[in-house]
Amino acid sequence: MKFDWNRVLEVLQENKTTLNVKSLLLQHLKLVSISLAIAILIALPIGIILTRPKYRQHVPKIMGVLNITQGIPSLAIVAIFLPIMGIGTLPSIVALSLYALLPVVRNTIAGLEAIDSSIVEAARGMGMPPLKVLWEIELPLAAPILISGIQTAAVVTVGTATIADLIGGGGLGRLIFTGLSFFEPELIFLGSTLAAIIAIIFDQLFSIVNKLLSTPNME
Repeated sequence: MKFDWNRVLEVLQENKTTLNVKSLLLQHLKLVSISLAIAILIALPIGIILTRPKYRQHVPKIMGVLNITQGIPSLAIVAIFLPIMGIGTLPSIVALSLYALLPVVRNTIAGLEAIDSSIVEAARGMGMPPLKVLWEIELPLAAPILISGIQTAAVVTVGTATIADLIGGGGLGRLIFTGLSFFEPELIFLGSTLAAIIAIIFDQLFSIVNKLLSTPNME
């Protein structure tokens, strides 16, 4: 099938109010950024708490729930919140945030548990309070693994966010679903390509951050 890009321009022009590429791109970035931020704010404390001796027994249960959540198709997750919250950006953000929890929680736990216990014990032996040990010793050492989890969550969220338009969340999914509805493969390709580019950009940005954080630790 030969793509007719002139036809794409015609469709975009005819529907410039609902298919404004710049606007949809910004909506997509907004959905991803807010959802990822919420997921981090929830998942990071959960991961930290689950590495404390008092709560380690709950790790299998919590991870089991998160694994089940991750196993539910993204479309079903969105559909669950539809009758509860209606349509719009809010249910989309809630669903995307929920979907992004697992990799952040998992890598937070993995990163903190990978730290040499003698380093933590030495810090405590010097009289450092637990909170200071966490912020100045544990989190910096766990940062590379933690960032990898956020990186995975970001890439997954970029892709999953394309279905947000089904419940009025907007984003690049509108190009894709409009293309499917009117059999305009060029629109499908455009929406998918833009989403893929965003995912690659997020992936590369977090890779750079990870390298910057890993270098001091290696030294």
